[in-house]
Amino acid sequence: MNLKTKKFTILLSIIAVVLFVIALIMYMMLPCEGEGCNDPTTQDIEIVYWGIWESDDVMHPLIEKYELENPGIKIKYSQQSFRNYESTVYARLEQATSSSEPAPDVVRIHNTWLPKYQRFLTPIPESVMTRETYAEVFYPTAIDDFTGRDGKLYAIPLHIDGLMVIYNKEILSKAGYTAPPKDWDSFMQVAKKLTKRDATGKITQSGLAIGTSKNIVHSVDILSYFLLQNKVEIMNTTRDKVNLTSSRAISALNTYTSFVENDDATWAVYLPTDLTKFQNGELAMMFGNSWTALDILEAAPNLQFGLAQLPRLPNNDEVYYSSYWADAVTSTSKNSTEAWKFVQFLSEEEQQRRLFENAEKVRFFGQPYSRVSLNSELLDNQYTKAIAVMAPFMKSWQMGDQSFVEDLLKEAITAVAENNQESSSVLKKIEEDINTQLAVSNK
Repeated sequence: MNLKTKKFTILLSIIAVVLFVIALIMYMMLPCEGEGCNDPTTQDIEIVYWGIWESDDVMHPLIEKYELENPGIKIKYSQQSFRNYESTVYARLEQATSSSEPAPDVVRIHNTWLPKYQRFLTPIPESVMTRETYAEVFYPTAIDDFTGRDGKLYAIPLHIDGLMVIYNKEILSKAGYTAPPKDWDSFMQVAKKLTKRDATGKITQSGLAIGTSKNIVHSVDILSYFLLQNKVEIMNTTRDKVNLTSSRAISALNTYTSFVENDDATWAVYLPTDLTKFQNGELAMMFGNSWTALDILEAAPNLQFGLAQLPRLPNNDEVYYSSYWADAVTSTSKNSTEAWKFVQFLSEEEQQRRLFENAEKVRFFGQPYSRVSLNSELLDNQYTKAIAVMAPFMKSWQMGDQSFVEDLLKEAITAVAENNQESSSVLKKIEEDINTQLAVSNK
C-alpha cells in the first residue's frame, strides 16, 4: 500500500468514527418511546429519603437489599436532626413548589401533621397499595390519621406508638401492687396512696405526674387522651377548626388540672420534670411513650420499671392515644411512584423485623411494628406489650400545626393549674387563636 492510499484509508476511518459519534449523540437526544423507557432497570433513579430516628447503620442493610432487588434505583438516606425538623422540612417543601430548590422525595411526618402537609404530598397510588389493603394491614388510627380531605391516603407508618403508663416496679411492689390498675378510679387511688410529703407538706415522692404543663413532658398528649375519653369532637371534618369550648372539653381540662389543686394532689408545680423525677426513683407512675422508656433506660439503666396500658374511665369505650410517625412522598418528587414502592417495601413484615433487629443493636429495643399481623410478636416483648394491647383501639386528632396548637394547650393548662383562671374563658381564647392559625396552615 502506497503512502497516498494509506492516508486516504486513515481519513475514511476518522470520518466513520466522527459520523458514528454524531449518530450516537443524536440517538441519545431523541425522546424515549416504548415499553423500556420507564423501566427503572434501564436508567438510574435517585430517591432522596429524609429520616429522623434511624441511623445510617440501621437503614443501610435494608436500602442495600432494595437496591440489589431493583437495579437502577439508588436510595440516598439522610438522618435529620429532630431539633427544628418540622420547620426545616416544611420550609424545604414550600420552597420546592415555587423554585428550583431541591426537596427530598420521601419525608417523615407525625400522625397529627397531615392537614398542614397534604398540599406538599402525593397520595399513595392504587398500584402500590389500595385503601382496602391499607385498612387490613395497619391499625385503624393510621387510616384515620393519614386520610386526606380528598379521601386519599398520604403516608405509610413503619411503626406504632402512643401514650402509656410507665411505673416504678419497686415503689409499687412495696405498696403491694404488681402493676397499675386498669380502671381510672382505682388507678388514682393508688397514685394518691403512693404520694409522700415532708413535714412542710411538700411532695417528696409523687404517685403520679399529672396536672401541669411546664414540668410534664407529655402534658398535651395526656390532655388529648382526656378529651378523647370524654368523647369530645375536637375537630371538624375538614380539619381546619377545633371545638374546645364544649362542656365535655371544659370538663376534660378541669379534670386534668384538678390533680395539682386539691389537698390530696399527686403532683406540684415546684417539682422537676416528670422524667427527671422518675429517673431519680422519686415518681411511682408517669405517662410517656416508647421513646420515654428509651430515655429512662439510657439515663437510669439500673432502675426497675414497667410499661402498662392507660387506665380507662368507667363505662367508656376502649380508646387510647396514638403518637407516631409515617413516611410520605413529596409532590415535587420526579419519581413518586418509585418512591412509594420503596416506602411500601420498608413497611413489609420482613423489613419491619429487620428494622427492629437493627435498632436493637444500637439501642435497647426497636420501634413497635405498625402492621396488625405482627401484633402477637409485640406481645412477647416487655417493652412493646402495652403498645400491642392498646394499638387496635388507638386514636388521635389531626391538629396540623402541631407546635402552635400544643403551645396554646400548654398555656391553657398553666393558666388554669397555676394562675387559677376559669377554664371556659381560657379555652374560648385559645380556640379562637387556634382556629385563626388553622385557617391558614390547614387550608
